[in-house]
Amino acid sequence: MIKHLVMWKLKEPKRENAAKVAAALETCQNAVPGMLRYEIGADIGVDAGPWDIALYSEFADRSSLAAYQASAPHQAIKPIIGEVRETRAAVDYEV
Repeated sequence: MIKHLVMWKLKEPKRENAAKVAAALETCQNAVPGMLRYEIGADIGVDAGPWDIALYSEFADRSSLAAYQASAPHQAIKPIIGEVRETRAAVDYEV
């Protein structure tokens, strides 16, 4: 199984942009076979970290993650998120 985590620091207005990013990410739910889990969460402010919104997802294998990355829904959201993000961090790991 592959775990795929992505976090974004957003431009102001952060709350409005977090809603825009979450709505865009929702369109990728169940985008490809092999997507096992897909969660989107905006930071609730408990720890003053640099990230405003995160995606946690799980894929059956590397090919499922690759299919997600290449999927039409995922490609469509890249410019939407790109307009409102300052920085992005991602990590993929196998368990």
